[in-house]
Amino acid sequence: MGPRTAVTPSKERKMVSGGQDNSLSSGNSGYCNRGPMLTPTSPVLSNPKSVLKRQVSPEELRRPGGSYIKRTFTIVGDAVGWGFVVRGSRPCHIQAVDPSGPAAAVGVKVCQFVVSVNGLDVLSLDYKTVSNLILTGSRTVVMEVMEESDC
Repeated sequence: MGPRTAVTPSKERKMVSGGQDNSLSSGNSGYCNRGPMLTPTSPVLSNPKSVLKRQVSPEELRRPGGSYIKRTFTIVGDAVGWGFVVRGSRPCHIQAVDPSGPAAAVGVKVCQFVVSVNGLDVLSLDYKTVSNLILTGSRTVVMEVMEESDC
């Protein structure tokens, strides 16, 4: 990463779940490998290796004027969940996205860093804590993420 790795408020975009457009797929960026796309036959835990090429600190993501943009997603869970896997720690990142799940439908991508869940800042938490916040909350999750601006 370059020396500047945060977001400016003018780059913020908001996504809200709507239709069932399941054609969105994982992105690719200079700081993560092409992420796994889950298929109906692939177990969620089949990719234990991180998709990140290097760890990013919460301070890098918070620094203004950097190469990250903030995106906000409202994800409505279905009968099997929200359709994504969170891994890592301080900050957590999206490790996998089910291409036919609710998260993919609103644009969640592999390698995005999780900033907040339902308004709670989670940049300094581990993936078990973040996952627990999602699993014990309501069916609708509002999640802010940071992604590289060239994604």
